Amino acid sequence: MILIAVVSILLMLVVLVQSPKSSGMGASFGGGATSMMGGVKRTADFLERATWALAIALFALVLLVNMLNPGAATTSAPESAMEEVMDDAPQAPVQTPAQPAATDLPESAE
Repeated sequence: MILIAVVSILLMLVVLVQSPKSSGMGASFGGGATSMMGGVKRTADFLERATWALAIALFALVLLVNMLNPGAATTSAPESAMEEVMDDAPQAPVQTPAQPAATDLPESAE
């Protein structure tokens, strides 16, 4: 579980460090020139590969934890206090609504 947390945090950091691939809305407000400054192609390749590696590692770790601990998913949660009270309460008989009385309508109303 600790490894999953560490990989998740690293994945978030690597994704946040990456510059966007398209200029998007930032270029329309004058932010397009900043993407040309200092962006090295090798750094972008490294960050992209690191993102994929961390994503695959996170997926594999989650599957591994679920395969090694299958009993955690099948155990049921303990009943809450409200559920215990509901189980102990006597069941009231179900009453069906009364049928409306059949009235003889005049022929003009039909």
